[in-house]
Amino acid sequence: MQATISIPQHWGYPRFGLEQRTEQGMILGLYHYPSGTELAEQFGDGWRYVLMPNKNSDEISYLQEDQIQPLTPEELFSEITAEIEFYQQQILILQQQLIVVTGGFTNA
Repeated sequence: MQATISIPQHWGYPRFGLEQRTEQGMILGLYHYPSGTELAEQFGDGWRYVLMPNKNSDEISYLQEDQIQPLTPEELFSEITAEIEFYQQQILILQQQLIVVTGGFTNA
């Protein structure tokens, strides 16, 4: 079963989704300031996003929708390809460690 959320129709739909990669980092969360509330009066209504600029850091950014730029298809392809290559290298290292630990014998 896939998790779903309900967004009131009068809020409008968020432009970005969870785990979406952007120029500013990966989107970890989002929240909304509805119009007519004190927060919306003070900061403007609409969606706000929580982003992690670097997955190897605990730094977090809080940005409005108009402050976020999506990656181009080419940038997204390049980023995902680099991540795949990184994890393939990690798998090779782990496989080599298994060979050392088992003396070359595996159940596979």
